Amino acid sequence: MTTGRRWRVLVPVVAAALAGVVLAWVLRWSSGFPAAALARVLADGAGATVLGLAALPRLDHRLAVAWRPVAVLATVWLAAEFTVLVCEAADIVGVPVRALGAGEFATFLGRLSGGQIGIAILFCTAAIACYAAWAFRRPDDASADLVLVFAAVALALRPITGHMSQQVLGSVLVAVHALAAAAWFGLLLALALVVRTRGGWASALPRYSTAAAPLVAVLAVTGLVDGLVRVGSVPALVTTGYGRILLAKVVALGLLAGLGWWWRRTWVRRAAEHRVTAEVSARNAALEVTLMAVAFGLAATLAVTA
Repeated sequence: MTTGRRWRVLVPVVAAALAGVVLAWVLRWSSGFPAAALARVLADGAGATVLGLAALPRLDHRLAVAWRPVAVLATVWLAAEFTVLVCEAADIVGVPVRALGAGEFATFLGRLSGGQIGIAILFCTAAIACYAAWAFRRPDDASADLVLVFAAVALALRPITGHMSQQVLGSVLVAVHALAAAAWFGLLLALALVVRTRGGWASALPRYSTAAAPLVAVLAVTGLVDGLVRVGSVPALVTTGYGRILLAKVVALGLLAGLGWWWRRTWVRRAAEHRVTAEVSARNAALEVTLMAVAFGLAATLAVTA
């Protein structure tokens, strides 16, 4: 599979993420479409992919960071985060995005914690984009660790200031949840985009599979605690929009965990023995990350659902 064709996998992944937002909107039974969730899922997806691409050498030392794609995706991440920030400001002011004034936006940025957190996120994403552009020209002098640090901070900043920040260890819980989700999704998508040989999959896929199991466990535990604290009661899981979206996210995670278990018994084992072609491995990874993207769409809508 050529490099160009490999990067086409982003098309169904993005489409699936947007479909997850639409599904969440239907489950919410609300008249207002959560437009902010569209920007949020693009930001989360781009951030997770940047994290995954930067972490590939830690998964397999023979894999190098694809600096040009990191720069492009970080720029997309920056634009999506700015859009999220504009949507948040409009929501707080109580006006449509198109009616938000420059003065009102500046006040939001300068005086409210949400705006200041947003500025910090924009700084991190811009720093990654600039550094990756420089690293593309001087890869021998670049360090993926810097990208990992800035990406992790940017991914965790907004969740830790949400409703769970008022609970004991709540900020730690949501930060771990966000980073586990990003690593789970981002690493597999990065493998689908970068690994081109049967030997590469034989080396990297079993290591990813070993890491994925605890990541899914962390996601399940932290997500369940966060969700139950938010809905407040079991009946609210079906009587509120938030609860229904949360249930859909739990179902999606369960299906993905089942698929991962099946892949581990079939695809991963055969790939480790060099009995699966690189094209089949890339196709299987693309299928799984596309399904993951639906869950990302649900999660993004949860993040902006009152």
